[in-house]
Amino acid sequence: MKYLSVIAVLATTPVGAENIQDLGTTNPEEMTWGSNIARVERGEVDMNICASGYMMTKSGDHASARAIFEACAAAGYTGAMTWMSQLDDNGLGGEYDPDAAANWDRRAAEAGDPVGKFNYGLDLMRGRGVARNEALGRRYVDEAAKDGLQIAKRLQGADYDLDEVTPDADNWKYAPLF
Repeated sequence: MKYLSVIAVLATTPVGAENIQDLGTTNPEEMTWGSNIARVERGEVDMNICASGYMMTKSGDHASARAIFEACAAAGYTGAMTWMSQLDDNGLGGEYDPDAAANWDRRAAEAGDPVGKFNYGLDLMRGRGVARNEALGRRYVDEAAKDGLQIAKRLQGADYDLDEVTPDADNWKYAPLF
């Protein structure tokens, strides 16, 4: 008998509601890409939301990843800044824009992120998206190495030979434009 009374309670429409649609979304998405995008649109950003951008970009949904990473970068998440750099540097989910990519790297570096320091150091050493300044670039790489970033230590060990950390398939990208 007690189960019938529970069913009766669940089956009734609440007072003031003409039908169930009057109650709004009764079973909202949770833990989905769509729910993460909706949360970002509402101004909600946290580490879990930011991490979802990685899955989105790896699956090829670069536009959604960009929306997530832009919001996370604005909230100060430096990992999102380095991902924005990667998206801009490869024209994923937006225009190919090496200047914007270097700017994201600079912001991450200035916020103390070792990967941002390393990437901005590479940008400076190459003159990619920013005026070439090899000495300043090396200083950023050295800071990243001091922070414990292994690839920065590897570049130091190779006497700053950029071919050590960059696939030769990308040489076209780093060639001077003049």
